[in-house]
Amino acid sequence: MKALGIYVHIPFCLQKCLYCDFLSAPSSAARIGRYVEALCRELDLCAAFYKGYTVRTVFLGGGTPSVLSPAQMEDIFSHLHGGFEVEGEAEITVEMNPGTVTTDKLSVCRSMGVNRISLGLQSADNRELGSLGRIHTWESFLESYGLCRQMGFTNLNIDLMSGLPGQTMESWTETLRRVSALEAEHISAYSLILEEGTPFYDTYVIKNGTGALPLPDEETEYAMYRATRQYLADQGYRRYEISNYAKPGRECRHNCIYWMRGDYAGFGLGAASMVSNRRWSNERDPDAYLERWGKEDKGDGGGYDGGYDERDAVNLSVQRKPEEGRYLSIGEQMEETMYLGLRMTGGISRGNFCRTFGHMPEAVYGGVLEKHRAAGLLEYCGDSIRLTERGMDVSNYVLADFLLT
Repeated sequence: MKALGIYVHIPFCLQKCLYCDFLSAPSSAARIGRYVEALCRELDLCAAFYKGYTVRTVFLGGGTPSVLSPAQMEDIFSHLHGGFEVEGEAEITVEMNPGTVTTDKLSVCRSMGVNRISLGLQSADNRELGSLGRIHTWESFLESYGLCRQMGFTNLNIDLMSGLPGQTMESWTETLRRVSALEAEHISAYSLILEEGTPFYDTYVIKNGTGALPLPDEETEYAMYRATRQYLADQGYRRYEISNYAKPGRECRHNCIYWMRGDYAGFGLGAASMVSNRRWSNERDPDAYLERWGKEDKGDGGGYDGGYDERDAVNLSVQRKPEEGRYLSIGEQMEETMYLGLRMTGGISRGNFCRTFGHMPEAVYGGVLEKHRAAGLLEYCGDSIRLTERGMDVSNYVLADFLLT
């Protein structure tokens, strides 16, 4: 059977962070309930299209999936396991934010096969957390982390962010020290990006409010980046992707599907899919999503009844035909292979590229490869082409050169 990753989007949070441009927002309990019903129906109705696949990874992301009640989380996973062939050893991840983690929710996760928890910390400095609009403190994060360990979870990720307002080299180093001392299996360390439409962007870019948003200068931000790489390496974390570090064997298998262009199906508001080189995304408008996948109340007091009939499948299957998405051209497939695969420290396999496309990478990208190899930004290692450490430092510049159009 073919391998598949599944992403399930939960577009809700208790409070929108000031830097966040994700498809998420606070919402009422009633609307969250309607969404879960619609999501479960989408899972049921679309499962038939993946009968030839075995699910190797599941990722429940957001937003903040842990704002759901234990019953709602159980409902989603019940429909997922009921409709899809999920491997017994599948990696199943749930994102959680400190302050929303409870024993009941973790217990449901354990019972439904969840074996990986990703906790959004960002910083160990309470002042920096406040500047981001986070709802938690370092102390409440420690409580949530400890609870995950007490409930038996042995594969934990911690999200961190550098380049924050008011952050110094000393405070970032202290965050790295505190977090690495916890010995989580995985750490994701990103740099703050000012995304259009966020309060941070409005303050710093549109209003040019540099004083209101005192970001570290470029030299300090680069020093933070280098310190992250060295400090985490010294603590036994292997960098396997530009922003991701793991203990041996603890790389995020789900994210590797994206970077290696495996097949994945997305469910929920705005969720993206890529199956057999065809890409499509769900509606991003909440009302449109609920209208498409929700089930009208017929006046019998019921909402979603947990099942569907053949008429449902026929009516909705037309929205899942290949015409709905867009097939990627060979050129686009090669582009993605290079600029996604080179994000990983292992790089791309020349042999796999040739078997997939009928040409060695040099036949398509000879000039680009030689340019960056000569500059010390790319290197050959056996069958692999990969970025050097210097290349990783300027990865956006290098990867942009692999766009053919």
